[in-house]
Amino acid sequence: MKSFTTYKVPQEHAGLVLETYLKQILQYSGRKIQKLTRQKGILLNGKPVFLQKKVKLGDTLRVLNSEDTAYGVQPEEGAIEILYEDPYMLVINKPSHQLVHPTGQTRKGTLANYLAYDLQQRNIVATVRPVHRLDRETSGCIIFAKDSRSQFILEQQLKERTLKRIYWALVKGIVSPAVGTIDAPIGAHSTLPNRRAIHPQGEQAITHYRTIHNYVDTSLLELTLDTGRTHQIRIHLAHLGYPIIGDGMYGIRSSYMKRQALHASAITFLRLKDQQEITIEAPLPKDFADGIEFCKANQSL
Repeated sequence: MKSFTTYKVPQEHAGLVLETYLKQILQYSGRKIQKLTRQKGILLNGKPVFLQKKVKLGDTLRVLNSEDTAYGVQPEEGAIEILYEDPYMLVINKPSHQLVHPTGQTRKGTLANYLAYDLQQRNIVATVRPVHRLDRETSGCIIFAKDSRSQFILEQQLKERTLKRIYWALVKGIVSPAVGTIDAPIGAHSTLPNRRAIHPQGEQAITHYRTIHNYVDTSLLELTLDTGRTHQIRIHLAHLGYPIIGDGMYGIRSSYMKRQALHASAITFLRLKDQQEITIEAPLPKDFADGIEFCKANQSL
């Protein structure tokens, strides 16, 4: 069955020649457009169309997706929790202590391996494409695209901040001020290759936070990102003086959290088929919920 990506022409692009819209706005190459034309893979309002036709506000453009022939990783049986799925993407609830994708010496047991197996069992051949990353110990929402065009569009949403990631974190201390923004560049660590650090010549990194609740010596925060640097939230909170509970690399080890208390609680994006904004939430895992209950009991580290 052929798969298409659907676009709705917005006001600011009305009047463009279709070929220009495909090249400049949707970033299709000339060679790709030629191939799609031969395949009758460009439909405007449900019909094949000449590339020199001008598009109008509200026009529906459907473009044929290239068919994948491999998963990109070795399919491996394992449990995954799909929070949302449509023809273009999935949102999965990643458990803590699991890599998103094979890396280094780790080739199996990752979320990507398990997703490939799940797709294989449903006779869906789609290269596994994570749109963003979560650290091994971080739990919660992560998006996978089912085809290259969907990946491109979602990555554009990420750059334009219409794709928004919301995190919860338990941190040491009572955060003051209760609401704020951390704007501190992040670069390579001077001596430790696996770490990052605040560095004046680093890449811009911006994190927004607000306090959900204060406990005796701990705060529960909600965080959103303008940028997505490696270990950004962990580094920024440690830099602010409120390290994440259980984060042995940048934070503070804990008797009641055996991993960093960081959870990707929700993700908001524009649904590809109609640009409707939707939000998907991932429930708190048991260890994080137990950590909050520990704090509520007015116990300290």
